[in-house]
Amino acid sequence: MPSYTAPIRDMQFLLHEVLNVTAQDVPGYGGLEPDFTGAVLEEAGKIAAEVLAPLNPVGDTEGCHFDNGAVRTPTGFKAAFDQVRGGGWTALDLPEEYGGQDMPYILGTAVGEMFSSANQAFTMYQGLTHGAASAILAHGTEAQKATYLPKMATCDWTGTMNLTEPHCGTDLGLMRTRAEPQGDGSYKVTGQKIFISAGEHDMAENIIHLVLAKIPGGPEGIKGVSLFIVPKFLVNADGSPGARNAVSCGKIERKMGIHGNATCVMNYDGATGWLLGEEHKGMRAMFTMMNEARIGVGMQGLAQAEIGYQNARTYARERLQGRDVTGPKNPDGPADPLIVHPDIRRTLMDQKSFIEGARAFMLWGAELIDRSHRGGDQAAEGLISLLTPVIKGFLTDEGYDMTVRAQQVYGGHGYIEEWGMSQFTRDARIAMIYEGANGVQALDLVGRKLAADGGRHVMAFFEMVKTFLKENEGDEALKADFLDPLKAASKDLQAAGMFFMAEGMKNPHAALAGSYDFMHLFGHVCLGLMWARMAKSAHAALAAGTTEEEFYKAKLATGRFYMARRLPATALHLARIRSGGAPVMALDAEAF
Repeated sequence: MPSYTAPIRDMQFLLHEVLNVTAQDVPGYGGLEPDFTGAVLEEAGKIAAEVLAPLNPVGDTEGCHFDNGAVRTPTGFKAAFDQVRGGGWTALDLPEEYGGQDMPYILGTAVGEMFSSANQAFTMYQGLTHGAASAILAHGTEAQKATYLPKMATCDWTGTMNLTEPHCGTDLGLMRTRAEPQGDGSYKVTGQKIFISAGEHDMAENIIHLVLAKIPGGPEGIKGVSLFIVPKFLVNADGSPGARNAVSCGKIERKMGIHGNATCVMNYDGATGWLLGEEHKGMRAMFTMMNEARIGVGMQGLAQAEIGYQNARTYARERLQGRDVTGPKNPDGPADPLIVHPDIRRTLMDQKSFIEGARAFMLWGAELIDRSHRGGDQAAEGLISLLTPVIKGFLTDEGYDMTVRAQQVYGGHGYIEEWGMSQFTRDARIAMIYEGANGVQALDLVGRKLAADGGRHVMAFFEMVKTFLKENEGDEALKADFLDPLKAASKDLQAAGMFFMAEGMKNPHAALAGSYDFMHLFGHVCLGLMWARMAKSAHAALAAGTTEEEFYKAKLATGRFYMARRLPATALHLARIRSGGAPVMALDAEAF
């Protein structure tokens, strides 16, 4: 059975040596001393390794069971959920006034990666609840916050987001679910929603659904969509669950992966709901949850890559197969371990260099969220808005690819279920699809985010890279291995942006046909920047006479690999972008 060990040393390196959190002017960061973050991460790592990871194959093989509207989660899930919420892990960064611990989002992100690596399907129950709570916190009335947030913070009540309908996914303006206003300020919600993660289960006493619906007489299309709070059980005046609402689960889906999470068809038959936010402004409120969810999904790509890599690394060290071409490395055995072979090393280095770069990118993104939410930093808000589709799209595409590479290390055993590697690949696959398929993320990036606020945020990113390069141009230890490759990759990204500006207005297909490549090009530049920052910190530690030389030397070697072997992909993506829309749009629809 696969195992999991939380990457605490790497997280501490990023928090305290790369991001230098205690020196940042972000409210709450002053308390993130190494001893404190270490204690939190150690305890979370134990739960991930000892409680959640052993349940991951159980959830995969058992799945959820549906019986006449009720859903039973896999064996052990409910007890583990009780343990997780009993330890306060479901509300690390929620406000204290509602039962949270008010810790920075960056620490919750690190813990979330551990839990997702150990058991993605399980962790989705609390992750979706956190997103729903964030939407209520941002857009709810004081009465709504007081009613729902304390119970959602503890996950005594869980939450969902209900967007997709059988006939519409991304194009939510086509939705048919309606909300009829009642005389008492409530609404009667009627319609069907599909693909609702954690829509029904047996681990909480109530489920708070956030449902998109249209109020009759409102504007057409997406401008007429509103958001409603629709609880499974209506809430009594004393805050306890009351009568069952007219919402039910029609079935659960059979899926490729995340079997331990119930993916439900939800039927609303005149269910009582309450408006969250303003009428016809539902997408504004829902995007609070969706943007958080998209960043969390990006983290799932990283998390599945991490656990796949950990087990592939162990297998490569232990599995004897063939001899090293330069001479036996295990002369007393019948063969050498797999890890001596260059192609296995390449496969493992692809994984390791992506994972460590992606973790840095993820935590930097979390810092930007903290700057925005805790400090009111508008520049940080604009930058993380720009980067959100990159985090979601690039990290899930690459994360899935890394789980496939981890499988490949196992050879035929990677394809056999009892070895467990198949689950990581199957679980990672959904992350490329939900919360906005990655093609949509790329369209959002190129079609909306680049031009937002006159292009100010992408220009700020370019300036950030330029400033880093200039500040470190005299550092010969960084120049050839890190600064020069980053500079070249950044120029490719700028060239792609200039192409869109020159050609996009004349022929929108020229820009949109290159959007997916642009998202990946941008992702590689972000990881290149992260690796350059990590290399600077590693060199500084070695110069200071650290007692952990091997850690920092490995960090530098891994970074050099990324800059030499992975970052040059930016040139390929640029060439594809410059080919324009003609090769993509050449065939008539009937010719496919």
